[in-house]
Amino acid sequence: MTTTWDDGTQSVIYQNLFGTEDNNIRYLESAMDVSVQLRGGDLMIEGDAEENVAKARLILKHLYRLAERGETISTQTVKYAMDLMERGEIERLDDLFREAIVTSFRGKPVRCKTVGQASYVDAIRKNTLTFGIGPAGTGKTYLAMAMAVSALKAHDVERIILTRPAVEAGEKLGFLPGDLSQKVDPYLRPLYDAMMEMLGGEACQRLQERGVIEVAPLAYMRGRTLSDAFIILDEAQNTTREQMKMFLTRMGFRSKIVVTGDPSQIDLPLGKTSGLKDAVTILKDIRDIAIVELTHHDVVRHELVQRIVQAYENPYRFKEGAKDDRKEEKNLTL
Repeated sequence: MTTTWDDGTQSVIYQNLFGTEDNNIRYLESAMDVSVQLRGGDLMIEGDAEENVAKARLILKHLYRLAERGETISTQTVKYAMDLMERGEIERLDDLFREAIVTSFRGKPVRCKTVGQASYVDAIRKNTLTFGIGPAGTGKTYLAMAMAVSALKAHDVERIILTRPAVEAGEKLGFLPGDLSQKVDPYLRPLYDAMMEMLGGEACQRLQERGVIEVAPLAYMRGRTLSDAFIILDEAQNTTREQMKMFLTRMGFRSKIVVTGDPSQIDLPLGKTSGLKDAVTILKDIRDIAIVELTHHDVVRHELVQRIVQAYENPYRFKEGAKDDRKEEKNLTL
């Protein structure tokens, strides 16, 4: 079957759509078993399965709209569009990339790249306390940081406070070399990295010196009341129940809190309950508190990261014949 798409667009848009060395189109062709060719002003889509051709055409139509708006199309974008198509949500692709949360110091707009991320950002806007839960690579901390910088620039808050547990996997700060700053900096480095990407190194240093931005271990939050602040607690799965309660009760007037974490990567000692899991259960029905769960569909890192996350969620998903292997093993033990 052959279908054409005639719109007479400029070649620069097609170049963006096709990608470097046509990688985007090649990815789509391989995944959907179709052939895509550009002939003059027509985009020709061929394939043996009519359903696949129709799906490919619709995916390319929506990707073209993004390319027309100047958005850079990558194989990751193509893959996500295919994912939305399979879930019957391809129309939602047009709503992504529209609004920039903030612009980095290099002039790069920071935008949501998945429907889950858009829901997460919307929840932060509408609620005083938001829990962002999900696997690595879903942008939990990065987007929270973007929202914090946006709030600071809009003068909605007077300062940004970034914190995370400083003791993980049973390690104690006292056994690490250096003074206190040198001991805790490695734990806080991901927060520094995200902050510097948004604001630049010099601006971050100035704002820290003025106390506008504070990066500190969770233990430093005890006994404080944090008003007029955007507060981010990262790696919250490694808080204890007591630490989480202590942190959440630091909230002052005109403040906003975002708590991020991955319940599948808890490094607490055996027998300790994760403060993140506990808080989500206790606080789930309270007004002005949002709980957003991101999944492997929202992973925006290398494609392999998404497959790794899926494999850990379901170890037998990618193992051919795994079900039969388990049956045979059971029979051998009888």
